[in-house]
Amino acid sequence: MASGARILSAAAIDLATIESLFGDRIATHRTVAFDPATGGVRVLRERRLGALRLSSGPDANADPDAIAAALLDGVRTTGLARLPWSDAALALRHRAAFAQEHGGAELALDDAALLTRADEWLAPLLVGKRRLDAIDPGALTDALRTLIGWDALKTIDRLAPTHFTSPAGSSHPIDYDAEGGPRVELRPQTLFGLATHPMIAGGRVALVLSLTSPGGRPIQTTRDLPGFWAGSWSAVAKEMRGRYPRHPWPDDPASASATLRTKNADARRQEAR
Repeated sequence: MASGARILSAAAIDLATIESLFGDRIATHRTVAFDPATGGVRVLRERRLGALRLSSGPDANADPDAIAAALLDGVRTTGLARLPWSDAALALRHRAAFAQEHGGAELALDDAALLTRADEWLAPLLVGKRRLDAIDPGALTDALRTLIGWDALKTIDRLAPTHFTSPAGSSHPIDYDAEGGPRVELRPQTLFGLATHPMIAGGRVALVLSLTSPGGRPIQTTRDLPGFWAGSWSAVAKEMRGRYPRHPWPDDPASASATLRTKNADARRQEAR
């Protein structure tokens, strides 16, 4: 229609008449688009006569491949945070980043690397899904492990172990996302007898030791365990003896035996030997 043209006369026509007159020119279009609000897809079915939309509405019968492609495009557009990551998957990504920073090659599981290779690891998980939260979190973890490969996983384990095993035999998870560097939380009694500071990354990075009381309250954070034993331990032990008299607080922790038990429990254990 020319610019400025006006319609001076018109007559109503119903849909049935349009279909009878122009049925061979009516086309059905389906639009599949990611919905950021829900993390799913919107599927719209429209019937059009040229540029004229005759009807539209949701459609439950969209092509599964088109839905999967829309979900993948949604992740690329809105980011990987939309995926239902498990704690295990997030921990693996943090460990991979740390290991790569400290000597590991080709261990990248950061957002940029994962988005670049999304067709390899994410696309297969979207088959048959209509929402991102329908993905099995365990499958996401497995996909990352497969993507990075066995050799890289062994390198990560060597440079960035999942846990620290104390002299007392207790196992403590290492938090690689902690502020200030990889951190482990444990009681000082589990470290008795240890004269050197625990290290990771092939002995190049000191673990941040978050030491707690028997009641789980923080009492000290250190990257220098021998310095702590020789320095502020005396004041800490003096205070803790009053609060937790059932637990050992020796004057020389570097020469004491690591333990998870109270003083009485340790005494009974010695008597039973």
